[in-house]
Amino acid sequence: MASGTTRTLITGVTGMVGSHMADFLLANTDWEIFGACRWRSPLDNLSHLMGRINARDRLHLVDFELRDTVSLVRMVEAVRPHYVFHLAAQSYPKTSFTAPIDTLDINILGTARLLEVLRTIDTDPVIHVCASSEVFGRVGAEALPIGEECPFHPASPYAISKVGTDLLGRYYAEAYGMKVMTTRMFTHTGPRRGDVFAESTFAKQIAMIEAGMIPPRLKTGNLKSMRTWSDVRDAVRAYYLLVTANPVPGAYYNIGGAHSCTVGEMLDHLLALSTRKDIQVETDPERLRPIDADLQIPDTTKFRTHTGWEPKIPFEQTMADLLNYWRDRVRHGQAFPTR
Repeated sequence: MASGTTRTLITGVTGMVGSHMADFLLANTDWEIFGACRWRSPLDNLSHLMGRINARDRLHLVDFELRDTVSLVRMVEAVRPHYVFHLAAQSYPKTSFTAPIDTLDINILGTARLLEVLRTIDTDPVIHVCASSEVFGRVGAEALPIGEECPFHPASPYAISKVGTDLLGRYYAEAYGMKVMTTRMFTHTGPRRGDVFAESTFAKQIAMIEAGMIPPRLKTGNLKSMRTWSDVRDAVRAYYLLVTANPVPGAYYNIGGAHSCTVGEMLDHLLALSTRKDIQVETDPERLRPIDADLQIPDTTKFRTHTGWEPKIPFEQTMADLLNYWRDRVRHGQAFPTR
């Protein structure tokens, strides 16, 4: 690797967003990409990139653990990144109710450990800290659309952990002059979305029903929650612009799509795409959260004005691609829980 090569670090590269971030950077830059993951992380989302990983063709996997400062020191010393996309997290809100301490440790203390190591091993990188629209939590209709200065009212331990993540990013920028920007991305989805999230479990269940693997009964949680949807491929393009389009240390942005509808309306759209017209919808009490962030409509003017970003992929394509992703996995004989 040439000494002048631009190096970027993606934490959580095996996740939906991290893997799409790698795809985007491989296609649109000449950067060397270091994807940080735990040794036990499933590599399914990177299967299409294994040839490049094995050949060390601009994509390298590095071991790390957000709970282990020594691993973070070794990783940062080895990579010495120019750009950091900190995407790793315990990202499932429902799980945070049953594992709150683990969620807080990974998301808050893990972010603090990483930023402290980046501060100490000073390579002056541009850093993206990924918070979440969940920080806003339960927002009244009078506060819509949600702007950056909307008060935080988190509705889950996950959301609380992302409040901490958000504030840590801003703190390290203000206290130490680090080039840290924070994002609150609203609902984003597409191929490789984890099956614990509503739209992905719906698509997975539809694919399994179409294949005759399960009866035509689709289980849901809260269908009344209002969401604004964007495509993960638009999201990673936004993250690239965040760190390259005149980055402002300490800045924080809402980012989201242009299509708003309830979870139930999203399900209706997926059902309309199905080859089966006999699917019955059933509420599963185990899929309901104790409390929910039920109005998630963003004002993204600040980010769009600063970067020129606009979502390009329509909701209809995102949902079709998500359903076809699950159809393809089912077609290849993989077995899945109905969660």
